[in-house]
Amino acid sequence: MFVPTLYHDNIFDDFDNFFGLMDMPQRRDPLFGKRADRLMRTDVRETETGYELDIDLPGFKKEDVKAELKDGYLTISAQKSLEKKDGKEEGRYLRRERYSGSLSRSFYVGDALTEEDVKAKFENGILQISLPKKEAAIPEKKTIMIE
Repeated sequence: MFVPTLYHDNIFDDFDNFFGLMDMPQRRDPLFGKRADRLMRTDVRETETGYELDIDLPGFKKEDVKAELKDGYLTISAQKSLEKKDGKEEGRYLRRERYSGSLSRSFYVGDALTEEDVKAKFENGILQISLPKKEAAIPEKKTIMIE
């Protein structure tokens, strides 16, 4: 039987948990469906001097992608919006599968890194991030003399 699919979701997926047989309900993302976690696929490579991340962001533009370093976490977020044309559109949509939305992913990189340490490049739908290896500063042990 032919079942319409979008990102490997089919119209009968919602019936899989109809009787509560599964422990964890699956969340549906309006932009990419239940399998949104598979779309920001990331390769992490360790080199002698640091780490290289290659993150797939197909369909996103450079302006849509943002990276933020806060409290030792590097968060990559991407937001996509569809432009609506003003005026009269020709034709009628029979099906619309493109949506507006956002997704993000965080990586723990440690408290030793600063924004200047992170190097990023976005090309052909792939975000490449370089992070140096840095050891966290170990606080000096001070001996306190009690009088």
